[in-house]
Amino acid sequence: MTKTVAVLDYGSGNVHSACRALEKAGAEVELTADRKTLLNASGMVLPGVGAFATVMEKLNAKNAAGLIDQRLTAQRPVLGICVGMQVMFENGVEHGVETEGFGQWPGVVEKLNAPTLPHMGWSEVSADSSSRLFESLENERFYFVHSYAAKRWQLDIRPPFQPAAIAWAEHGERFIAAVENGPLSATQFHPEKSGAAGLKLLENWIKGL
Repeated sequence: MTKTVAVLDYGSGNVHSACRALEKAGAEVELTADRKTLLNASGMVLPGVGAFATVMEKLNAKNAAGLIDQRLTAQRPVLGICVGMQVMFENGVEHGVETEGFGQWPGVVEKLNAPTLPHMGWSEVSADSSSRLFESLENERFYFVHSYAAKRWQLDIRPPFQPAAIAWAEHGERFIAAVENGPLSATQFHPEKSGAAGLKLLENWIKGL
């Protein structure tokens, strides 16, 4: 049975490469702002490029918070990419301005302490051994384009609930490269720009839908 993936169309740039990669990974993909389609799809993808505040403004205009909450409450998978991951945290701070995120996870997204920004290019990702996203992808390199990141994981999940699987990367300092937390997953890197490794990661996500 073909898995359907709805990519939220809210005016984010460069979504078509993500759609093509998801199709190549085996999903039936629709770029849409239709709430019924987004709620009923096997998986939903939240892309994001640009400034945290600008992305949040566009997402709030589409009432994306309610959409994400509805899917997660129903245990229906959501995947955030790049700024689409960052907005899952409580706050983002850019140029001294603090913007409220969706608050699915505690913590703040802030500027990386690195000699060169943005962090642009390929970096190795160290994944948790329990990760399903990174199955057969141990210590692979993925493509990043960002200056901001979440640097600490602060959500304490205790048994009988499954703890989140966190992946890390480094540019100047260590930061969160990916999260798998129940039906909500996200990557700071761009799987659609990460060649064979990125395609395999998307295949792993689609397999779990």
